[in-house]
Amino acid sequence: MVEKYIIGIDGGSQSSKVVIFDLNGNEVSRGQERLQPMSTPDHGVVEHPGDDLWDSLCKASQKAMGSFPGNEEDIIGIGLCTIRFNRCLLKMDGTLASPAISWMDDRVSKPYEHKNDDVAYVTTSSGYITHRFTNEFKDTNANYMGMWPIDTDTWQWSDSDEVFDYYNIPQDMLFTIQDPGTILGNVTDKAAKETGIPANIPVIATANDKAVEALGSGIISSHSALVSLGTYIAGMILGQENTKNSKSFWTNFASIPGEYLYESNGIRRGMWTVSWFTDLYGEELTVTARKHGMSPEEFLNEEAAKSVPPGSDGLMTVLDWLPPADKPFKKGMMIGLDSRHTRAHMYQSILEGIAMTMKTNMDSMLDEVDQNIKEMVISGGGSNSDLMMQILSNVFGLPTKRNVTNGSASLGAAINVAVALNVYSTYEEATKHMVKVKDMFHPEEDKHAFYTRMNNEVYQHISAYTDGILRKSYSFFNS
Repeated sequence: MVEKYIIGIDGGSQSSKVVIFDLNGNEVSRGQERLQPMSTPDHGVVEHPGDDLWDSLCKASQKAMGSFPGNEEDIIGIGLCTIRFNRCLLKMDGTLASPAISWMDDRVSKPYEHKNDDVAYVTTSSGYITHRFTNEFKDTNANYMGMWPIDTDTWQWSDSDEVFDYYNIPQDMLFTIQDPGTILGNVTDKAAKETGIPANIPVIATANDKAVEALGSGIISSHSALVSLGTYIAGMILGQENTKNSKSFWTNFASIPGEYLYESNGIRRGMWTVSWFTDLYGEELTVTARKHGMSPEEFLNEEAAKSVPPGSDGLMTVLDWLPPADKPFKKGMMIGLDSRHTRAHMYQSILEGIAMTMKTNMDSMLDEVDQNIKEMVISGGGSNSDLMMQILSNVFGLPTKRNVTNGSASLGAAINVAVALNVYSTYEEATKHMVKVKDMFHPEEDKHAFYTRMNNEVYQHISAYTDGILRKSYSFFNS
């Protein structure tokens, strides 16, 4: 029997990843290309320079195809997943009228303002990349959260003139939208030449990046939760209802048509904070780690695991490196420093801060929906750390899985393709065959008890005491 293959694309915040899977979810080849640093020409403006979303994807695709050991004619489809909350303004021919607007840009949290007469279409990053691949003006409906005139009950454009007036996007400037698991178009000869991916392969609609990541993590049961350790850290569970006006979570489209994903409050610039910290130590840390045959992150993980107790000897990190728009005075901080503390303490305190913040956020969501979870799946680059995995298991008090494919958006995109093209008849069947567990971490009860007290009695109350002084200092440094 001839082996068939699926391409899963994950256009992330820091890099573009293209992974080729067999039909059992095994990775066959991959390519990855880092995005350029964001362009910030003005306060609140955050853009992807040039045509970086497409250019990086082309390079990643060429790498994946260059190392692909199979026959190109046996690739049956592409699942396309990209960053959510981006906004792309296109000319009539589908090219960019201006650089793609990042989810960190203030403009994406406001209705569209038509300031450039060259703009003929307003779409998402997935809409733009779909057009580059297929020359179609089509997009998945499940990547339209935020400032879009979409009816979240029907998954279609609103039929209310008032809604369109509020968002200020005429319907003729919007793409045709389709459900996840449907065919958006086929790879054109031009896109094939630029990416190295064969022409005429169908491009399949997926969803927003977090929903696709949840699918690729195997989250299809209400008893499982996902914590995604990315630039933005989020906690997610499946939901059947389009819950509105919730207090501790928001309702997102799932990657399975008609279903929803409940997403807790998260951490902006979450794992970015880890990268920021390792960069602070620069060449010294890099050289030391290299001598031990490790990356800087691997070296810090080992150093902390050997020498730092739970609670980091009283050092606590508050992860407000990118404050919310309604509380711009908030700042990241490390509190409790004394002479015992080393870089390993600082590093572990960041990981503990991530875990305790997400425990508080997830508990609030679960209490509101009256739901319990029995296990967690951890995805994203941060899940490569055994230390991070064990801290999360200890803080939550739950068995915690790390899958073989831990950057699971690419696999989730491939699962959408497998169901769309009838490789598997249901999403349950597809995830059973394609999602594989690599490691399981179990909570250490004494450490779970310690973290529970530390979080409930100390950590989650820090901001109540520090917000006042941060609010007063804000005017000194942000005039």
